[in-house]
Amino acid sequence: MVKSPLPPSDQERVNFNLAKSELKTIALDVGGMKCAGCVKAVERQLEQNSGVVSACVNLITEVAVVEYETQSVAPEALAEKLTKTGFPSQLRASDRSIYQIAQSNQAKRQQQSKKQVQQLITAAVLLLFSGIGHLHHLGLPYIPVLSNIWVHFALATLALLIPGRSLLIDGWRSLSHGMPNMNTLVGLGTTSAYLASCFALFLPQLGWECFFDEPVMLLGFILLGRTLEGKARNRASAALEKLVSLQPPIARLIGKQDNSETIEIPVEQVKPSEWLRVLPGEKIPVDGAIVVGESTVDESMLTGESVAVAKAKSDLVRAGTINQSGVITIEVTGIGQDTTLAKIINLVEDAQTRKAPVQQLADTIAGYFAYGVMAIATLTFCFWYFVGTQIWDSVLLGASHSMSMAMGMTVATSPLLLSLKLAIAVLVIACPCALGLATPTAILVGTSIGAEKGILIKGGDILERVHKLDTVVFDKTGTLTQGQPQVTDCIPLADLTPEELLQLAASVENGSNHPLAQAIMTAAREKDLLFLATKDFNTAIGQGISAIVTDKKVLLGNQQWLATHEITISEDHDLKAQFIAQSGKTVIYLAINGVLKGLIAIEDSLRPDASETIKQLQAWGLNTVLLSGDRSEVAQGIAQQLNITQFFAEVKPEDKAKVIGSLQQQGQIVAMIGDGINDAPALAQADVGISLQGSTDVAIATADIVLMQNKLADVIESIELSRATVNKIKQNLVWALAYNVFAIPIAAGILLPQYDLLLSPGLAALAMASSSLIVVTNSLLLNFNFATKN
Repeated sequence: MVKSPLPPSDQERVNFNLAKSELKTIALDVGGMKCAGCVKAVERQLEQNSGVVSACVNLITEVAVVEYETQSVAPEALAEKLTKTGFPSQLRASDRSIYQIAQSNQAKRQQQSKKQVQQLITAAVLLLFSGIGHLHHLGLPYIPVLSNIWVHFALATLALLIPGRSLLIDGWRSLSHGMPNMNTLVGLGTTSAYLASCFALFLPQLGWECFFDEPVMLLGFILLGRTLEGKARNRASAALEKLVSLQPPIARLIGKQDNSETIEIPVEQVKPSEWLRVLPGEKIPVDGAIVVGESTVDESMLTGESVAVAKAKSDLVRAGTINQSGVITIEVTGIGQDTTLAKIINLVEDAQTRKAPVQQLADTIAGYFAYGVMAIATLTFCFWYFVGTQIWDSVLLGASHSMSMAMGMTVATSPLLLSLKLAIAVLVIACPCALGLATPTAILVGTSIGAEKGILIKGGDILERVHKLDTVVFDKTGTLTQGQPQVTDCIPLADLTPEELLQLAASVENGSNHPLAQAIMTAAREKDLLFLATKDFNTAIGQGISAIVTDKKVLLGNQQWLATHEITISEDHDLKAQFIAQSGKTVIYLAINGVLKGLIAIEDSLRPDASETIKQLQAWGLNTVLLSGDRSEVAQGIAQQLNITQFFAEVKPEDKAKVIGSLQQQGQIVAMIGDGINDAPALAQADVGISLQGSTDVAIATADIVLMQNKLADVIESIELSRATVNKIKQNLVWALAYNVFAIPIAAGILLPQYDLLLSPGLAALAMASSSLIVVTNSLLLNFNFATKN
């Protein structure tokens, strides 16, 4: 009998379904988020949908990145669901130009800022009139109208209905959907104070105290803090918006003749292969190649390099860079989202959305924060009403309340009102906002600073890994060296002159794009040597090349290439080759008809900043490693020049990732620095991949950090920036946690029994608003630190 197979497990079904369905990633613009609790609520709402694989939400950029199965869920449905639950959402348009995106973001921020200022002004006026009515307590003149309790009732009512209306609606809506947020806590506090005062006003027989000034003060301080916080958050986003706004709105279209007339058209209407004219001082509207004219171009906003770059015919120019000195005509090669500028902007936006692992923990805590605060407020009320007021009755009814006054609230004689005020203070002083802002604001500022300096860091998770690095691995060619090899020696070993040796080598290499081949051909051209006729080419990647030259079979390559063709190398010749290699030069062997005839030495000089970069990394205690495909003597020579003690030589491109893996298996956190093309597997394998060729698609796709200036010294800058950003994150989180740990017990009355200290709801609101502002301001100090440094 044949047994039926066991039923698949749940995980196997999930994997099978995922394999059947195509996965896609979309971005949603999400509004209405106020704190980290909102972030967690939005993520839960998205992940509850069948077909959604993952959701990542950023509080600062107000963007949700969702990975989903195309056959199981419609993106429009996700946006609609979020909108119904109080978070107005829409799909982010992918066909808009970066200029349109910049305009849209700017208009949105201006509208939000204008609304916040209007609400703040209204709340400030109400708070002013409310405060004037109490000035007689300080010995100032008594104003009967403003001291009337009904006037204070009207002021509090207006405060709730006008500046506080949107806050209360959002808080109630979030609570009704089971997702309480910061507005829920503030709303509960203000309405509790208002309703209790209303009972006292309309039912005087209860003997309660009216405190209509509390909800007015509470809303005023909350809105003040949010307005200042909003302006600070806008400043944190300013660097990216400045980058977005680099592309000009207009392009000068001309016919494919230098003397044709120009027509100004919106940059969105430009098409590939069209010709555009760019005048001196103008921004280049799209990516293109110069077809007419010469100029110097300021590329500082893309690369961070302040020195202008000379450009001539056939040279590439990038959107957003500035044409400085000459009139040029360019042929369009990239438009819209295909420009280098757009790719950089998208990369930075993605980086600001990606969360650091510590942020995942903070968001999880914040997701349950509101529930915890409401529970603590309830316990506070119950404790003081049923227990506390009986135990410390002498304190509560005591005559000396000077310290209580200093904290903003006189001790109420009614146990009920005292308990209520303490519970309101707990609701208001708790600040999940600070916890939610701690990480994303620092990442936003850090990645924006990097973008300005030509250092593209792809996310908070990368910043955190950089902070833990202990080993940095360098590729040799094009990374530690300048990538421009030059022939230094031609050493005949038989009946050849140095010129004949070079001529044969150049003839065999003619047409090759390999850097070493280019060096040989350049040296031959400089000596005006003619290339000989060749045929029957045979190439082995990474080893060498052979061809027939004037009826002679010429082999050109490394020692392994000669061994493949059974060509022996005498001991004397091998010693000469080793001596050359030990000085850091690459040795190329040339053989004719199976006999070694000469050696060619090629040197790729070190980058000017290579030694200082290695020295600084070692000063930080990082282990530096050299990884090269060159022979051992060459790698050893370069390593000695740079004081690198560990190196790997004769490593094929496909085996470099294995070397990185072996270091990781030893427990090391490894960064790989390479050119982003042949080092792509190693860059992907490393904990942090750093590419020095930021203009290539392979580099942007593979590396975790892209150095647009192609300067090795920027490795130091990127590590310093990462460390500074992570330190800011830690400072913010410590402050946010410490604030809540100490503030909530004080608001709950822990200092009342011994020190007669109470905290009014109004001052609690001011403390809460200040907490969020401190976190954002501390993140912004990164700008000051790096501006001072440079």
